[in-house]
Amino acid sequence: MRSPRPWRADCHPGIRGFFTARVLALKRRMLGTPASHPSIRKGGACWGPRLPTPAYAKAAHAGDPGFAPYQEAMGAVQYIAGQCPGRALLEKVKMNDLLVIAGRAFHSRLIVGTGKYRTFGEMRRAHEASGAEIITVAVRRVNLTDRSKESLLDYIDRDKYFLLPNTAGCYNAEEAVRTARLGREAGLSNWVKLEVIGDQQTLFPDTAELLKATEQLVREGFVVLPYTNDDLVVARRLIDAGAAAVMPLGAPIGSGMGIQNHASLRILRERITEVPLIVDAGVGTASDATVAMELGADGVLMNTAIAEAQDAVLMAEAMRHAVEAGRQAFLAGRIPKKLYASASSPLAGVVR
Repeated sequence: MRSPRPWRADCHPGIRGFFTARVLALKRRMLGTPASHPSIRKGGACWGPRLPTPAYAKAAHAGDPGFAPYQEAMGAVQYIAGQCPGRALLEKVKMNDLLVIAGRAFHSRLIVGTGKYRTFGEMRRAHEASGAEIITVAVRRVNLTDRSKESLLDYIDRDKYFLLPNTAGCYNAEEAVRTARLGREAGLSNWVKLEVIGDQQTLFPDTAELLKATEQLVREGFVVLPYTNDDLVVARRLIDAGAAAVMPLGAPIGSGMGIQNHASLRILRERITEVPLIVDAGVGTASDATVAMELGADGVLMNTAIAEAQDAVLMAEAMRHAVEAGRQAFLAGRIPKKLYASASSPLAGVVR
């Protein structure tokens, strides 16, 4: 292993923190740096030590799915080598920090829904304020037969937003598969946010039926994003079945309780590296979204927290900033929690 290179004195402190956090995250996730990867061959003084290369990453390249998490993690720091001009570079880093699902890149890590808004006009304004690029639509709520009648699709610019059909309201695998097929045949998308509900009161997922539906839809060429619980074993089985992302709940759908399962989400974050981890359900206000992102989620999906807010448009804007802030805080790396105080001004060098 190389000895660490010193940070340049003029390197922006935000960049130093950002890069350090990325290295630590990569070490934790055992992604490593392939010796052939150009990122370690640049001459800039801002680069840290070479990381050990795990076996599965040795032959990694741009088209290898096993290399995708590393690419996504390192992509945002490609501009750092050589020089660190400060704020302009921070903006480049921010622009290059993409959410990648099934090979498709999105700048926004916030996914929003279409239900419960007071009017379609309010929904459209909220979508714009959120900065989201992905909008999920319940196939069963969309008028797919009589196009002469008003539809929520009339208020979604398909050139601007990526539609993610969902199977809300389905209680078994067969029903969910049929709904996903209907959405694809209607021209919505071959992507599906897969929901198979197991309990009507809590709206918790039926994981056995969810796994069965995931396997079937993947065989039929769908890009499947399953809504699931925070069980690591279930998440691994969904990934093995071909899921393009894992979407654990933070609390019951529409409850607004905020993130109730910090430890479980942290475990999922450390153990799930092959696909994005997107927190789905339970967010009530902006701080909840920030917490989810600070725990390491790759994105957050929400609907009720925005749609039922007193001012949906203003809340959508707040959620946009909250997700961005949580992501930046995660990358920056928080200080450790301590039982006792630690003086902000060190005593060393104090004039006496």
